[in-house]
Amino acid sequence: MPNPTAAMLVIGDEILSGRTRDSNMHFLAQEFTKHGIDLREARMVSDDHAAIVGALNALRAQYDTVVTSGGIGPTHDDITADAVAEAFGVSIGIRDDARALLQAHYDRQGSEFNAARQRMARIPDTAILIENPVSIAPGFTIGNVHVMAGVPAVFQAMVASVLPTLTGGEPLLSQTLRIQRGEGDIAGPLSALAAEFDDLQFGSYPFQKDGVYGANVVCRGTDGARIDAAMTRLAALFPDARA
Repeated sequence: MPNPTAAMLVIGDEILSGRTRDSNMHFLAQEFTKHGIDLREARMVSDDHAAIVGALNALRAQYDTVVTSGGIGPTHDDITADAVAEAFGVSIGIRDDARALLQAHYDRQGSEFNAARQRMARIPDTAILIENPVSIAPGFTIGNVHVMAGVPAVFQAMVASVLPTLTGGEPLLSQTLRIQRGEGDIAGPLSALAAEFDDLQFGSYPFQKDGVYGANVVCRGTDGARIDAAMTRLAALFPDARA
């Protein structure tokens, strides 16, 4: 059986403007790879209600799992929860369980649980809360969509909360061979090898450093023995290559 598939939707003007560098997709890809979930697509959209709704509906129809990051904080531009509610056709309001978590958190801090902070307790109907041990404000799961914060430490904690609930497959394994030849020289043999081992994925990634150039060829798959066999063949084709 093929591994389950997933997509990620990164939300926020700060990402698209270049002000903030996204690291959450890199983290999610690593975690899904270990769990045997194939991250097939990642999209970035601005803080635009219609854009979020459209992208989310497209992704959740195509993939087994969708993870979003960003836009669930206390400010006016945190509109993800409302957009998710519209995408699923449900209402949204302050939930008692989310409110209780946040009220207790701000009471412990001696801070006011004001109207802005109460926005983080607005959860779409039927959604299940995602635990946030870092800053308490929860994410939520509705259908096959998991809505998470954009702050990397919080996002990572939410992924840790959700991952055990997801059905995984075979972990994706990989091996790399560094070949000190141009891609134009290796393209033909590599294409023939990829056709022979069509159950595996091959990628060629050029490098150039200190006057040395070539390509790192990566072989990926779920069968370690097949990867070993393919890399043995590749090494035979290019005897000067090294792992």
